[in-house]
Amino acid sequence: MHSIFIAMLRVGIAAAMLLGLFGQIVVIPTTATDEVDRFPPYEPFAAPYVTVAIALVLCVQVALGAVWMLLTMVERDAIFTWRAFRLVDTVIGAALVATLLMAGVSAHVALADIPSPGDGMDVISALGAATVATAVGAAFMMLVVVMRGLLLKATNLQSESAKVA
Repeated sequence: MHSIFIAMLRVGIAAAMLLGLFGQIVVIPTTATDEVDRFPPYEPFAAPYVTVAIALVLCVQVALGAVWMLLTMVERDAIFTWRAFRLVDTVIGAALVATLLMAGVSAHVALADIPSPGDGMDVISALGAATVATAVGAAFMMLVVVMRGLLLKATNLQSESAKVA
């Protein structure tokens, strides 16, 4: 991989990590507070949903950290080692945790009696968004599992060719 491309990816990862940190510290809690101020019956739901939202951002940050380290391995031409599998497993684990959190949110929104300031469309929209996020998380996790299988085959092939040479 070209070093300029790797540098651009690292800049993007660093920006995403910082943006996530800003979201965890400022945006998520402030938005929750504003929503509770606008509609006080949301108050019992604010703390749990803020916690889940911050944990979801943390899952993304963990996965990005693993991708950063994988980029370092690519740069050093050491990607076909067993250490890469731990990093890929970290991405899979982070995606699994995020998907399970979103599935929990989907179940809660579907089953809980959440008050609505209007005709209930905001709750239905939240359920739709949580369900779609759960499906996207599951699809991403399955994609990374498939890519892990490809990494395993490539690592085995490289090991075999190193023995022959």
